Amino acid sequence: MINTDTIEVIDQTQDILPINGTDYIELYVGNAKQSAIYYEKMFGFKIVAYKGPETGCRTHVSYCLEQGKIRLVITGAMDPDSYIADHVKAHGDGVKVIALWVDDAEKAYYETLERGAESAIPPQRLEDKDGYVITASIKTYGETLHTFIQRSNYKGTFLPGFIARESKTFVGDVGFQYIDHCVGNVELGHMNQWVKFYEDVLGFKLIVTFDDNDISTEYTSLMSKVVSNGNGYIKFPINEPADGIKKSQIEEYLDFYKGAGVQHIAIATNDIISTITELRSRGVDFLYVPDTYYEDLKERIGEIKEDIDELKKLNILVDRDEEGYLLQLFTKPIVDRPTLFFEIIQRQGAKSFGKGNFKALFESLEREQGLRGNL
Repeated sequence: MINTDTIEVIDQTQDILPINGTDYIELYVGNAKQSAIYYEKMFGFKIVAYKGPETGCRTHVSYCLEQGKIRLVITGAMDPDSYIADHVKAHGDGVKVIALWVDDAEKAYYETLERGAESAIPPQRLEDKDGYVITASIKTYGETLHTFIQRSNYKGTFLPGFIARESKTFVGDVGFQYIDHCVGNVELGHMNQWVKFYEDVLGFKLIVTFDDNDISTEYTSLMSKVVSNGNGYIKFPINEPADGIKKSQIEEYLDFYKGAGVQHIAIATNDIISTITELRSRGVDFLYVPDTYYEDLKERIGEIKEDIDELKKLNILVDRDEEGYLLQLFTKPIVDRPTLFFEIIQRQGAKSFGKGNFKALFESLEREQGLRGNL
């Protein structure tokens, strides 16, 4: 088994598919206007661009929101018989697209097809007065897409077809910096298939493996493998359920999402205490961890810069690896179904994923499952 406390970053010059970073994450939702304002008010994303009937788009409405280096696109259907409405009917609000910023979208698309990817949307050139963008999409787990974005010849706010919009409801950000990682849940027995997909098709490397001995409680467990591109900007943990006495959080997700999909988005901050304090003041709900977690924290973790009493008050978790430590906290589901949630993370040198917190987090998740009658 790979050392779970060591993260290998490979030389990007060896990448078969160089990626500059996450361009945007798009959610399909039941009501785009209300959802956009929710993410703005609660999580500090600012509405910066819009597409809809007023811009000539008759099929759907999209809002682009930004914070730090993060873009969220919130899309809702105008037609109840559209593929967007069908997606929301099946899955509820959830992530449809993880867009990857590349230098050559056509090359990325055709080369991934040669290596076994399935096409979703062939290359297209989107153009307006601010230049042009090349996009192309391939399929991945569930109904999730990866869209390659080539934007070196575009100077507009977001993408052609969108117009800049000055938000009237923005009340300030919360300190989000960038997408740290994005986690997918897949069906039992499918984890290795999708790890191989990312290795063979996108040239990612397996950097961490967690088995059911690492991620388990008295009742439930799961298995997870983490793949990353060469520069480490894109990290995708892939989870599948493992045998347990009761239904795991992964099985609950699959039941309610009706298949594989994105479970959570991990967002980095430089000051998690400030970020969580602000999020809690806005009404964001987080998982609860009992006070006993903090009783021997210093003995388990060693010296840290943050005040432990402050971490305890905010319920922030801490873990350490060979490179340093990290602080993290998970929201409760941010949609009606118990599916999608956010992780807030601050890395103080650590490159791992909080293995030492898995048991506490799982027990907290199980408490929430029990309240929903799904354990």
